Amino acid sequence: MTAESDETDRAVASDSRLGSRAPAFVQRSRPLHAVWRAGIFLVGLAVIGGGVILLPLPGPGWLIIFGGMAIWGTEFVWAQKVLRWTRRKVTEAARAAADPRVRRRNLVIGTLVVAALIGLAVWYVCSFGFTVPWRAG
Repeated sequence: MTAESDETDRAVASDSRLGSRAPAFVQRSRPLHAVWRAGIFLVGLAVIGGGVILLPLPGPGWLIIFGGMAIWGTEFVWAQKVLRWTRRKVTEAARAAADPRVRRRNLVIGTLVVAALIGLAVWYVCSFGFTVPWRAG
């Protein structure tokens, strides 16, 4: 890490605050703020629900779920903490994946797995031909 990135991290940490990011006029009125929070909760819930529906389908399900969490993070401290924890874990995983030793290990493991699958496919075709397994007997 460089001194420049440390300064950037400290600046981001000092700017980021936990709590509501509602406009000041909303925060001044307790009933209006309660309605605001309920609205943010419902919008975030709808977005997360859409992401959950997209998980088994082709589409950016996890990205939409994290978008819903970001919507909740504008109002709820617990969501802000979850997002910070997630961001920290993703950054750590990206750093670990960028390590040349880890990349080399993953490349070797991936190559061995693909070679084993190709070997199994060749063995099957040589043994049974191109018939499907349930008709191989």
